[in-house]
Amino acid sequence: MPFPMKSKNTYRPLPDELTIKKSKINGLGLFAAKDIPRSRVFGPSHHNLRGYDGLGLIRTPLGGFINHNPKPNCRIITHSSIWSIKTTKKIAKGEELTLKYGTYKILNPNV
Repeated sequence: MPFPMKSKNTYRPLPDELTIKKSKINGLGLFAAKDIPRSRVFGPSHHNLRGYDGLGLIRTPLGGFINHNPKPNCRIITHSSIWSIKTTKKIAKGEELTLKYGTYKILNPNV
């Protein structure tokens, strides 16, 4: 018997509201596939294995494709060793989601 093509329990690397496409910022980016409200929290973007030094981070597709912007429309929120992305404003369909970060270090978590 073949595997079912659709299942409620199928792994999805991104929420339905998000997609990955070419970015004007850098390479590929994370974009809104439909309007997203302010304060929407997405699943884990990073798993922090060794504290806030940026060296023990494992990125999920959310964390791997979100680009830097000095005026971001998202921020990181933390719960224990799991970091998630939260929108700081309403994001229109087609708009790129961004964070403020440096190389291997996300700046100002929970700010």
